[in-house]
Amino acid sequence: MTNRTDRIRAVLTSAFAPEVLELKDDSAKHANHAHRMSEPGHAPAVGETHYRLAMISTKFAGMNRVARSRAVHEALDAEFKSGLHALALDLKAPGE
Repeated sequence: MTNRTDRIRAVLTSAFAPEVLELKDDSAKHANHAHRMSEPGHAPAVGETHYRLAMISTKFAGMNRVARSRAVHEALDAEFKSGLHALALDLKAPGE
């Protein structure tokens, strides 16, 4: 099985054919509150929980910021259900 970073890259590449895809694992910066994710209502803490994503894709042309965010979250739904906790987004269309 691949790691979460590889799976996220594969899903986003397939769904958005991005010109730029920069994905950074920021989980270590949030380790102090990882214990809270084991509380009821949270996905289990399994590492690779917090990411920062910058992506440029023609698929975002004509979409507002909220629609872009929703599209990315929908594409990564399985990852959120399996432990992805936070995703900071910088999503743009070419030329923005």
